[in-house]
Amino acid sequence: MNNKVINILAISGSLKSTSANTNILRAISKIATKNVRVNIFEGLDKLPHFNPESANDIEVVNRFRQQLREADGVIFSTPEYAFGVPGVLKNALDWVVSSGELNEKPVAAISASPLYSGGDKALASLLLTLTALGTNMGARSSLSIATIKSKITDTGEIKSDETITELKLLLDRLLNRIIF
Repeated sequence: MNNKVINILAISGSLKSTSANTNILRAISKIATKNVRVNIFEGLDKLPHFNPESANDIEVVNRFRQQLREADGVIFSTPEYAFGVPGVLKNALDWVVSSGELNEKPVAAISASPLYSGGDKALASLLLTLTALGTNMGARSSLSIATIKSKITDTGEIKSDETITELKLLLDRLLNRIIF
C-alpha cells in the first residue's frame, strides 16, 4: 500500500449513543493504519424523509452526498430492526438513488446483533439495496456478527479477538478494492 491517505466514510444504522454497530465502526477506525482515515458520519437523524421532488434543495442532504463523493470507500454497520434495516439508514440510502454517489464506490457492510442470527436479515436487505445502488462489493465484503453483547465491553470496546480479526480482514478487503 502506498502513502496516499485513504478516506473511509463509516455509517452506522443506529442512532443509539451506545450502539454496538457504532462501536464497531470506532473499533475499525482504531485498527486502521495511519494512512487510512475512518470518519464516522454524524447526522443520519438530520436527514429529512426522502422526497424526490426536493432532492437538490436541502443543505443537509447535499452535505451527506458530498461526504459520500469525497470518500474513497464506505463501511456500513447496522442493527436489525423488525427483520430489516432501520428506517433512518434506508432513508439515507434513498437520498442517493438518483444522484449516484455510491455508484461504483467500494463498500463493506456489517450487521451486529445480540441474536444468534447476527442480524442476517438486515444485512441481506442492506446488501440488496447496495447492489441496486451500483456499489462495488467484492467477495466477502460483508460481515454478520452474532451475539455481539458477548463480544463487546460495557464501554464499547471489542473484547473478542476473533471479531477484531474479522474486522481487520473486512477492512483489508475494502482497501484492496479501493487501491486496485
